[in-house]
Amino acid sequence: MLHARLLSYFDEVARSGSIRKAAEKLNVAPSAVSRQILAFEEELGTPIFQRTTRKLLLTAAGEILIRHIRATLKDMERVQSQIEELKGLRRGEITVAVMSGLAANLVPRAVAHFQKRNPRVKLQLRLLPTGDDIMDSVENGEAHIGLGFDFPSRPNIRVLDVAIGRLGAVMAPDHPLALRSSIRISDCIGYRLIVADMTMAIRPHLDRLFSKMKLEPQFAVETNSIEVMRHTALSDEGITFLTPFDIEYELRQGRLIYIPIHELAHHTQQLMLIGSERTPSALASLFVENLRQVIQQVSNVADFTAN
Repeated sequence: MLHARLLSYFDEVARSGSIRKAAEKLNVAPSAVSRQILAFEEELGTPIFQRTTRKLLLTAAGEILIRHIRATLKDMERVQSQIEELKGLRRGEITVAVMSGLAANLVPRAVAHFQKRNPRVKLQLRLLPTGDDIMDSVENGEAHIGLGFDFPSRPNIRVLDVAIGRLGAVMAPDHPLALRSSIRISDCIGYRLIVADMTMAIRPHLDRLFSKMKLEPQFAVETNSIEVMRHTALSDEGITFLTPFDIEYELRQGRLIYIPIHELAHHTQQLMLIGSERTPSALASLFVENLRQVIQQVSNVADFTAN
């Protein structure tokens, strides 16, 4: 806080053009203000103020310095406000825009952990169908945070965190292929395949892979619901294709198995946590840190599974 007080000396002198007037407004001795200015000018090796008979005027160096000082003071006010918000009862509301699979799996774990420590904060989860919808929601302020896969770059969107996920084969623990450490896509032919439909980001990756391998699979189920893919894979020897982030809960419970696919070993999807370029609220920043921890934990499990 001492640093901020010294900066306020310079700011007030620049505004009033007088050490005496600045000292009166700041309720300090004029000698204290004068001493700080002289010491700083000596340290910089150049005058900050031009002394005239009527008032103090900023020099060219002073103009540069005062812009920095005022930006610093403004940032300090914002930081103090956010800290005060955290020191309070942490009441408020956070809106998260999220893709379907993550909304039913990864995010609830983060929400439960966050609300144990912040029971007065309300979380709103907005399930949106596409990445563009999520980005729009964050950009226009309807959501504080967005979570999904492979968002394109946008000027008003800030990437808060990125984790790497790989599409793999997902099946029940009693599936005939479940004991394998990795499989080829051709191994899946002949089993009931539950796949994302043409509206989902997963599908083009699968289509390119089947085409490259000259395979013409018959799909038992096509759906735009990650939940349907997960639940259908639990029965009747079905296989679906998802990342470990999509099945975090079932993976932890041992209800589903994730097996890397040989042909997709070097193909990755980016799980991206995004926010607006606007300064986030303290509560939203707090939840982001919580979500980062959960994502990192799942990433570690996914890396161990893949290896």
